[in-house]
Amino acid sequence: MSASPALPAVGGQPAKASWILAPSSANTVGLGLILLAGALVLLKPWLPDALVRLPSLFVLPFADALNWLFEFVKDDLGFVHVTRAFAGAVEWLLDVTGNLLYGKNRWPRLEPIPWTVVAATAGCLGYWLGGWRLALLGTGTFIWVAVLGQWQWTMETLSVLIVAVPLAVLLGLCLGVLAWKSQRAERILNPILNIAQSLPHFAYMIPVVIFVGVGPKAGAIVTIIFAVPPMIRMTLLGLRKVAPEVVESGEMCGSTRWQLLRHVRIPTARTEILIGVNQVIMQSLAMVVLASFIGMPGLGQKLLQLLQSLKIGRSIELGITIVLLAVMLDRLSRAWAMRQPVHFDKGVPWLQRHKVLVAWVVLCVGFYLLAQVFPLAAEVGRRQALTLSKEFDAVVDVFLTFVDPVTLSIRAFLITSVLIPLRDAYLWLPFSAVVIFFAGLGWRLGGWRSALICFAFVGLISMSGWWDRAMITAYMVSFAVFLSALIGLPLGIWAASKESRARRALLACDTMQTFPSFIYLIPVIMLFGVNDVAAIAAVIVFGVVPMTRYTIEGLRGVPTSLLEAADMSGANRWQKLTRVSLPMAVPTIMVGLNQTVMFSLFMVIIAAFIGTQDLGQEMQRALSSTDVGKGLVLGLCVAFMGLLVDHLITQWGARHARTAGVSA
Repeated sequence: MSASPALPAVGGQPAKASWILAPSSANTVGLGLILLAGALVLLKPWLPDALVRLPSLFVLPFADALNWLFEFVKDDLGFVHVTRAFAGAVEWLLDVTGNLLYGKNRWPRLEPIPWTVVAATAGCLGYWLGGWRLALLGTGTFIWVAVLGQWQWTMETLSVLIVAVPLAVLLGLCLGVLAWKSQRAERILNPILNIAQSLPHFAYMIPVVIFVGVGPKAGAIVTIIFAVPPMIRMTLLGLRKVAPEVVESGEMCGSTRWQLLRHVRIPTARTEILIGVNQVIMQSLAMVVLASFIGMPGLGQKLLQLLQSLKIGRSIELGITIVLLAVMLDRLSRAWAMRQPVHFDKGVPWLQRHKVLVAWVVLCVGFYLLAQVFPLAAEVGRRQALTLSKEFDAVVDVFLTFVDPVTLSIRAFLITSVLIPLRDAYLWLPFSAVVIFFAGLGWRLGGWRSALICFAFVGLISMSGWWDRAMITAYMVSFAVFLSALIGLPLGIWAASKESRARRALLACDTMQTFPSFIYLIPVIMLFGVNDVAAIAAVIVFGVVPMTRYTIEGLRGVPTSLLEAADMSGANRWQKLTRVSLPMAVPTIMVGLNQTVMFSLFMVIIAAFIGTQDLGQEMQRALSSTDVGKGLVLGLCVAFMGLLVDHLITQWGARHARTAGVSA
């Protein structure tokens, strides 16, 4: 039998050793705690009740404290007057954009802009940013919206985005600059941003409803708050990447600190800042769609009504509109981020330098005049609008006729043989065993500090009084993440094996990540109805995307020199994959796993709309009763679960990097 080839060392260590976390005195305690947790599980029938579920004496009234705090801030300190003044300003801006886009009867009391003018504007903007393809995408999106009779709902959504996005960008830019200039501000903002980006969407809505009320202004304000964190992070990242040589050049020209910031640092950080703008736009669209739960009119509210009445054909029709809008906004904002300023030679005529602007003005004037003569060029009424809902319903009916026996069997098997036993197993676990297990895992991966962090996260969840609901959420997320990894990892490996395939897969992943999460509920409700299987299926579809994407990125990032060395050692494709490529790609793949967990947590909470019995269902009840304390406690439970996984994966990645000699 021939010996297997000696593969190249990864970072000075044999590649196969990078998969194993070698035991040491530092993690012996962690292993002991994990074994103790296992013993508590085995001995549960003989454990005292206090170790099975935390006694009510130790369940702290977090919700009451938060409600008291909000009442104190709102009424005693008078903060409600500040928030309502801000809400009034936002409402005035919404009246202006609403009047211009769909004819709301407020100042400036103008006729709404004809749909043909809006479509021409999107086309010219797309051409200026990225050429004919983006022009066709922009124009085609608004033609679809107008012809399908969805213009007012779409304009209601866009009127909020036009107000919320600039305000979120401005606020995020200012806070990002503050964090860059002041280490103290950064230390204060970092934990706030970590928690804010781990909170589910509904947790943002409840305080806004308390301070502002419901309706478009509440939807705009919650959108602004939700979209600010990525802008802060990208601004901070961009300013930190500015090369010292660039700053020194500005200083040599006699620039003041403000001039350096305004004319040197921010323009140099332009790409990162514009990527932040892209993220703000996508986060804003996702929240605007979900803000239908607090009375935000538009596409989200209509889609919610259609899903509640199980009108699948109309839901698909509206879902396509939301997807087109998301893809268009994503592509336009990305093209803006990647576009470099164009400089013309001296003496080039003004018309040649601004030919797209001139074409836009001509088209707008032409279509505006056309709209005065032909009403269809101004607005497509409901009677003139086309609809594909009957065709979609027919296709869905035929499709379900074939797949119903399969989906019913899958649903019955999963519910009776997998989901119910798994849920009961999670609920059966003693809380003390779970707390000790994660403390031990944290100790084994990162020492006593990590153990304390993990203990705090799980301990706070147990003291919230929502342990059982948290366990139901954990069972759904863990099962969905397991299946997402089971699908996404092989799919990513397969796609990365060929460059053209990898590019197509990454394009598909990028496109799917632009979809608002609400969209994923349409196909799963169609296939599985309203139950836990549908919720988990939506989570899996949502979670497979980052797992696939980061697997591809990790494998593509493996140095060519290592692969060539493996070839020279006589390694076959399987040996190269398992002993070189995957060990080197593990840090990136773990980022994908982390993202999958966070995506899954968010999607599980949103999927409470279709009947799950987890933290999300209670959060929706808190939203309907405007119980801010309960809503925030539930949101923090979700955030702590996400932060716990994030901390463990980060510690594991750092330890793997030290073992394998690669950068995490």
